[in-house]
Amino acid sequence: MAAEGAQVLVRYEVSGGAARVTLDSQHNRNAISTALVAQLHAALDRAAADDDARVVVLGHAGGTFCAGADLSEASASQGSPEAQAAERTRVFLGLLRAIISHPKPVIAAVDGHVRAGGMGLVAACDLALAGPASTFALTEVRLGLAAAMISVPLAARITSRDLSRALLTGEKFDSEHARRIGLLTEAVEDLEAAVGDLVDAFRPCSPQGLAENKALLAAPILADLDARGEDLAGVTARLFTTAEVAEGMTAFLERRPPSWATPDA
Repeated sequence: MAAEGAQVLVRYEVSGGAARVTLDSQHNRNAISTALVAQLHAALDRAAADDDARVVVLGHAGGTFCAGADLSEASASQGSPEAQAAERTRVFLGLLRAIISHPKPVIAAVDGHVRAGGMGLVAACDLALAGPASTFALTEVRLGLAAAMISVPLAARITSRDLSRALLTGEKFDSEHARRIGLLTEAVEDLEAAVGDLVDAFRPCSPQGLAENKALLAAPILADLDARGEDLAGVTARLFTTAEVAEGMTAFLERRPPSWATPDA
């Protein structure tokens, strides 16, 4: 999946009837970089054609499932910030579509931190399980950004009031809360055992039946992404030209509060 000589950021193996696709870019907390997206696309394509895999399990190495966009890559990009941001957003849209439209069920297996764009990956999966070490947050608002593209799959999973709170506060919550609001299928104590049980549930299922039923469920989300994709890419592109995003990204990379953060009461 990785080009010859390139670092392997996404691992692929088949076991127990499942294609195990593992994000393994631990140096940047599995952030969504150009290389990771390309390798994840390749792994999803491989799983689609793999007759030994009835389902796909999207997991992670290390303590973070996905930290969202690779902000260090974004800050180092050449060309206008607006054009670069729009292109990165379109690339991410393609990844979300690849998961949602995949012919096999995709299970997110989380036992670590999920932030920003990583929340979109979880929401794009058909089913999502998370262990006790998991935490979740939509942190875009704290960087001066909007959860533009991922708002579509998130809105398909999370109740409206709960999504408003998560989007507008950026606050962190645990796996049990994530289950209550609809982001997760289950919050579990033993993630591997729970994933194994869920994979087993697909053994009696016809590949054709799975693909057709999944397509029915995916159709409204894909239609919404297709209808709004360019506009949402434009939102991200516009925000990346603002002083607040420049300050938010700098503060994040320097591990300090942004200038607009108010002190505790």
